[in-house]
Amino acid sequence: MLVPALLVLLFCFRGRAGRSPHFLQQPEDLVVLLGEEARLPCVLGAYRGLVQWTKDGLALGGERDLPGWSRYWISGNAASGQHDLHIRPVELEDEASYECQATQAGLRSRPAQLHVLVPPEAPQVLGGPSVSLVVGVPANLTCQSHGDARPIPELLWFRDGVRLEGTTFHQNLLKEGTTGSVESTLFLTPSSHDDGATLVCRARSQALPTGRDTAITLSLQYPPVVTLSAEPQTVQEGEKVTFLCQATAQPPVTGYRWAKGGSPVLGARGPRLEVVADASFLTEPVSCEVSNAVGSANRSTALDVLFGPILKAKPEPMSVDVGEDASFSCAWRGNPLPRVTWTRRGDAQVLSSGPTLRLQSVGPEDAGDYLCRAEPGLLGLGGGTAEARLTVNAPPVVMALHSAPAFLRGPARLQCLVFSSPAPEAVVWSWDEGFLEAGSRGRFLVETFPAPESYRGQGPGLISVLHISGTQESDFSSGFNCSARNRLGEGGTRIRLGRRDLLPTVQLVAGVAATATTILIVITGVALCCWRHTSFSKQKNLVRIPGSSDGSSSRGPEEETGSGEVQGPTVHTDHSDLVLDEEGALDTKDPTNGYYKVRGVSVSLSLGEAPGGGLFLPPSSPLGLPGTPTFYDFNPHLDMVPPCRLYRARAGYLTTPHPRAFTNYIKPTPFGPPELASGTPPFPYAAFPMPSHPRLQTHV
Repeated sequence: MLVPALLVLLFCFRGRAGRSPHFLQQPEDLVVLLGEEARLPCVLGAYRGLVQWTKDGLALGGERDLPGWSRYWISGNAASGQHDLHIRPVELEDEASYECQATQAGLRSRPAQLHVLVPPEAPQVLGGPSVSLVVGVPANLTCQSHGDARPIPELLWFRDGVRLEGTTFHQNLLKEGTTGSVESTLFLTPSSHDDGATLVCRARSQALPTGRDTAITLSLQYPPVVTLSAEPQTVQEGEKVTFLCQATAQPPVTGYRWAKGGSPVLGARGPRLEVVADASFLTEPVSCEVSNAVGSANRSTALDVLFGPILKAKPEPMSVDVGEDASFSCAWRGNPLPRVTWTRRGDAQVLSSGPTLRLQSVGPEDAGDYLCRAEPGLLGLGGGTAEARLTVNAPPVVMALHSAPAFLRGPARLQCLVFSSPAPEAVVWSWDEGFLEAGSRGRFLVETFPAPESYRGQGPGLISVLHISGTQESDFSSGFNCSARNRLGEGGTRIRLGRRDLLPTVQLVAGVAATATTILIVITGVALCCWRHTSFSKQKNLVRIPGSSDGSSSRGPEEETGSGEVQGPTVHTDHSDLVLDEEGALDTKDPTNGYYKVRGVSVSLSLGEAPGGGLFLPPSSPLGLPGTPTFYDFNPHLDMVPPCRLYRARAGYLTTPHPRAFTNYIKPTPFGPPELASGTPPFPYAAFPMPSHPRLQTHV
């Protein structure tokens, strides 16, 4: 029993005696906030010797209170091997590598790094605490953090507790290993809603996880925000309207400017404008521009003006060929939109509604004037019609005009009326002997004049006249053709020349002449009887009115001289006045050898020869002014023998004796313009020949 006990005791003694000094706890890296306390633990086992701490290899000393290091001390129970190093308050210079050493046992702990954290200072925002910005203009907000903050702080932006994105971070280095400042820039484009908003810049780091904030307030400048209203918004044309322009701005408003349709309204100042509405306000809005030191803003509004139809575009005339389509367009504006209808002039039937009229496969009967009509507005204002002509190109239409009958071997005239669209290429007269388009040929002459009227909307026509000099029997028996042609075809008509007999006319003229002669004889006899009983009865004078040259009329008394007695009736015609010498006696030296001074009238009416051998035709030309005589020179073309000269009625003394001083007076048959058919334009081109009559003369 003794041996085992001894062996156990020996083992225990030897194990106890074999234990060596060792670290039960070694210091570890430590992070501590500037100004706080740092504690680095160190616990040794099986060691009763000297223990010391080193700082970056520098021994701090073996005493527990570490003299010379006022903020440093060693704590713990030395008998139990606890030797903790305390530093309070920690400063930046305390940041180092620390070791716990058992010098007698030659033990050294692993190094422990002490890190000192410096919290960031409150950041600064450039331009704060109130930053002025302009609405809509991009801006930068800069936040800076200064000092030796460790670690480098993070700068963040917040609005209403929400972090803002779109920032950049920048760090300025002062020297190696240290920082001078850091800054963060926020990019933003402010709006009017940002006025008065609060933004926060926060500096945050490990030393101060909650961070430190700096707040700023945004003070925004913005151009005017404009609202424009009109009262009333819907108005009748001619009523008054008031426009009100309201604006908010920072800085305040400096001016107003009004415009209508882009043109300034002269004299308009201030936020109110009063006008009288018309149709232009519907398409030309009214605008209000408000300005301040930052900028300007513009708002516009258009009135709902009620007005009657106004014509914007008239329909254009058209010319189409037969069988083609035709269309017309017209534009009316109005509020409300007007109702547009199409009709044809002279017909109330509505052909179409709307701005366009389409006619398919038109014919000559479709030619005419078409009316685009707009109904008046609500108040009965506006409206009206616009018209355009449709011309249908077709073969010519030829119509015969009334032609007066002609005497045999006398002049004649035939005329036709031609309507053609397009204009005729030629108008040709043809007969058995030949044809003639223009100018003269033998007995024939062709003239063309414009017609003053239109036919079925085909536009003005032409009147073609065929003159015949010295008609022959064949002219009355055969007809004459008047034809015209254009690119679309040919048209024509046949005209017959009527004949007029000469015998009835001669009998009529002779009867009128006999009646006139009888009246003249009676009047002359009465006048001479009255004269015979005057104080001048010593002088005998006789006026004789002989009969006609053909012997069909009675002769007057013959002239007598010397005796002073009247052997026949004394006649005073209605075409002469016998003027006696007021002295009461005839001068013995009378150059007339006893003839009384007679104030006579020479009257004659007949077709006469015009200067140059032409023929005066009394009726006026359709191309000339009313009353202007027309001169046709037939001689060079027709070989006509001009009739006697035309004498106008005039009064005066008889200046030249005439071999046939005594003749009877026959009243000429009047010849006026030829009679035309109903609706035919009056275009007399020649007068008929009239028989030549001897002039009436009174001889004493």
